[in-house]
Amino acid sequence: MKTLNPSPPSITLSAPNWSALREDFPILDQKVHGHPLIYFDNAATSQKPRAVIDALVHYYERDNANVHRGLHELSNRATDAFEAARVRAAKFLNARSADEIIFTRGTTESINLVAATWGTKFIKRGNKILLTEMEHHSNIVPWQLLAERTGAQLVFLPINGDAGLLDPGQLDEYVTSDVKLLAMTHISNSLGTINPIAEYCERARRHGIVTLIDAAQSAGHCPIDVQQIGCDFLALSAHKMCGPTGFGVLYGRGERLEETPPYQGGGEMILSVDYHKSTWKQAPHKFEAGTPDISGAIALHAAMDYLDRIGRDRIAQHDQDLGAYAFEKLAALKGIRLFGPTIGGRAGLVSFLLDGVHAHDVVTVADQRGVALRGGHHCNQPLMKKLGVDSTARASFYFYNTTEEIDHFVELVREIQKFFGN
Repeated sequence: MKTLNPSPPSITLSAPNWSALREDFPILDQKVHGHPLIYFDNAATSQKPRAVIDALVHYYERDNANVHRGLHELSNRATDAFEAARVRAAKFLNARSADEIIFTRGTTESINLVAATWGTKFIKRGNKILLTEMEHHSNIVPWQLLAERTGAQLVFLPINGDAGLLDPGQLDEYVTSDVKLLAMTHISNSLGTINPIAEYCERARRHGIVTLIDAAQSAGHCPIDVQQIGCDFLALSAHKMCGPTGFGVLYGRGERLEETPPYQGGGEMILSVDYHKSTWKQAPHKFEAGTPDISGAIALHAAMDYLDRIGRDRIAQHDQDLGAYAFEKLAALKGIRLFGPTIGGRAGLVSFLLDGVHAHDVVTVADQRGVALRGGHHCNQPLMKKLGVDSTARASFYFYNTTEEIDHFVELVREIQKFFGN
C-alpha cells in the first residue's frame, strides 16, 4: 500500500466574506416566482461554485477520453486528472493512502458496496448489525437486504425523543459478542444531531466490531479525519459538498479492503481473464469495474480545493451558527414543534412542524415566495414513526446562506401560520 506524504497546509481565506462567496454560485443569482431565491435545501443537495462548473467544462472541452487504457495524450491527461482526484480525496479525509479511496456513485452505493462484499463474506446467521434510530434509508435498507440473505439481525441504538440524541452510556448494553458491524450517521439529515463518532468507533473497536460512518451530511461541512475517527469504512456524496451529482467516495481501511471481495465484475478491475477463471487487481481498482465517472472525480477535486480554501473548520462554525440562529428564531413562535438538539451543537438545519399545517403545504407556500425548503420524511420513515409524525418541513443551510435570509424565512413562517388560521 502506497503511503501518502503529509498533506500540505490548506490555503484558506484569511477571513471569509460569507456574503461575497455567494457570487461564486451562479444559480443563486435568480428569482423564483418573482422573488429572490433563498436556497434552504442543502441537506438534499448543495449548489455548485463556478470553479466546479469550469472543471467539468474544461474536461469535456479539452481532455475527454477514457482512463487507464489509452496511450494517447488525451487518455494520459484524463488518467492523470482522475487519479489526482483520488489522491486529493485521500488528503481531504486524511487517509493513509490513495489506495483506500474507492470512487462510487455516492453514499448509497458506497454502503451497498460494503454490504454486498464485506458484509456477505463476514456477516453470518445469528450475527447482529448495530444501527441507530436516526439512520437514513441508505444506511438501513442495504443492511436489511444483507440480513435477509444471511439470517443476521438488525439492532437499533435508541434516541431520546424530539431532541434526537444518542446516549453513549447505553452503548455497552448493545455491544455484545454477536455484533459484527456498527453503521451510523455522523450528522442526522432530519435532526441536525452531530454524533460523537470517534467515541463510538473507539468503543466498538475494543470489541472487535467493524465500523462504517455515513458522512453524507458532514463531509462538506466540517473537517473529516478517518484516522482520528478510527472507522473502518466511511461514505460520502459529492453533490452534498459543492460537487457533481452521481459521484461519491468510499473510504476503506487498507486491511479491510484487502480482505473484501470485488463488488462487480467487468473491465478495469481485473488482472487477467480466462474463459473459466479471472484474477483481480488490488484495491481500489478491484471495486471499480467499467468506465468510471471521470468528470465526476475531476469536479469533486475542484470542490475539495474550493472548500479547503474557505476552511472546513470555518464552514462548520458558520453552519452551526446559522442552525442555532434559525432554531432560536423559530422557537420564539407559538404553534410550532421543533426537532433535534436543544443543547450543545447542532448542524446547520432545522426540522419543524406547524400546528394544523402539513409540511407539504409549508414547502409549497414557501416556494411561491422564492424559498426552497424540503418537506416529507427525508428518507427517514422509521425515525418519523419514532417521533410520531408522517413528515416535517426542513430548512438546511450552507456557508452561502445568511442570517438575513433566515430572518426573511422566519417572517414567512409567521405569514403561513396566519394564512392557515394559526
